[in-house]
Parts: sequence; C-alpha cells; structure tokens
Amino acid sequence: MLGDIGVVWLGSLASLLAGLGTGVGALGVFGVRKLTPQLQDGMLSAAAGVMLAASFFSLLLPGIEYGEELTGATWIAASIVIVGLLMGATLLYLIHQRLPHEHFQLGREGPDSARIRRIWLFIIAIALHNFPEGMAVGVGFGGGDIGNGVALAIGIGLQNIPEGLAVAVSLLAIEHSRLKAFTIALLTGLLEPIGGVFGSTMVWLAEPLMPWTLGFAAGAMLFIISDEIIPETHRGEFKTLATFSLLGGFVVMMFLDATLG
Repeated sequence: MLGDIGVVWLGSLASLLAGLGTGVGALGVFGVRKLTPQLQDGMLSAAAGVMLAASFFSLLLPGIEYGEELTGATWIAASIVIVGLLMGATLLYLIHQRLPHEHFQLGREGPDSARIRRIWLFIIAIALHNFPEGMAVGVGFGGGDIGNGVALAIGIGLQNIPEGLAVAVSLLAIEHSRLKAFTIALLTGLLEPIGGVFGSTMVWLAEPLMPWTLGFAAGAMLFIISDEIIPETHRGEFKTLATFSLLGGFVVMMFLDATLG
C-alpha cells in the first residue's frame, strides 16, 4: 500500500508528465518552414477548434460531473459551473481592456500591437486551463484511486500535444523565434504539476473547487475564441479555410477526449 507521501509524489509526477505533453506538441514548431498568411489562419483556427472542444469535453462536462458528485443535484452543479464560466470570461475581458498597449510597440516592420495582445490573451487562456487539469490528476491520485489517476494523466498528456503546438504556432505568428515559441509553450504546460501537487496534497479543498475552476478555465477560453481568434482568422481571404480548420481541430480534440478522457 502506498502511504500518503507516496500518493502525493505519484500525483505530482503524473501531472508533470502530462504537462510535458505540451512541450512534445510544441516541438512541431521546428518543422514549420514559413508561416504564410494562409497557413497562419489555418493553424490558428485549428488551435481555436482544439480549445473549443477542450472547453466542452475536458472542462465543462467534467466540471458538471464533479459538481453532481459533490452536491447530488444536476441543476446546482450546472449553476456552479456557469458561475465559474462567467467569472473566467469576465476576467479575460478585464485583462483585455487593461492590457497596456505601449508594451507591444514593435515598429512598422512588425505585427500590430492589437494582434500581439490577441495572441497573448489566447496563450493566457490556454495556460489557465492547465492548472485545473493538473488538479484533476492530483485529485485522482489523492483520492486513492491510482488507476483513475494514471488514466487521467495519460489522457490529459495526449490532449496537451495539440495544445502545445497551438501555443508555439501562435507565438511564431507574431514573429517570435522558434526556440522562444517552444520554450513559452513548454512553460504553459508546467502549470499542470502545480495543480497536481495542490490536488494530491489538498484533496479536501481541491475537489470542491473543481467545478468552479473547470468552469472558470472554460469561460476564459471561450471568450478568447469568440472575441479574438475567430474574428481575427475571418478578416482576410481565407475564411473558408479557417472555418474548416476550426472544425478539424475540434473533431481531433473531441476524439481524444471521447476515447481518452
């Protein structure tokens, strides 16, 4: 039998390995030769599709399930997740409104500051959702169900691969180097072990917070997808490509969630 310390270490290690899936996906940025406007819109839309599916299948539905286990009532669980969702969307809106423009002036040769803000908000939203995913892995181990914790870690780790590529490509689109794009993408995934440590050591607190945090992360991502990414990728001449790329990203993530979640 594993002691409490062993369970905490397992949960922390598993969430770390799951988070490193982001880095595995981000390695794909080294294979991108040139980011043309067509490729840029297509890949950014695919990333939005991945995030859209993750919002529903990795965050909202599990959040409601956690809430049902805690409260015993579906309507209460759904209400908690909705409140968390609105809080997440509101926070990203406030960040969007207050993000200082003068920090992103790169001159006439570089991309415009508004686009840079959109990309960074997208990355913030992705990073935010990694913490509750790590919590979920930690809670799985901390609750004593090692098999459930391992399954969660594997599923989340595989889901993180397209997310890591999404972050890296987004940074490449605003003219960061491939190495910098990879490094930042990897760092976003390292929020998962922080959540994993919290979840495995403080199950009594982390588990009741799960419906709130999962809803919060989904709200942040949905705000960015609707307010920034979709309008951005539909401004040019590649609207149809952007639409089908989003659908492609959505179905890939939906398949991963349905088979591994």
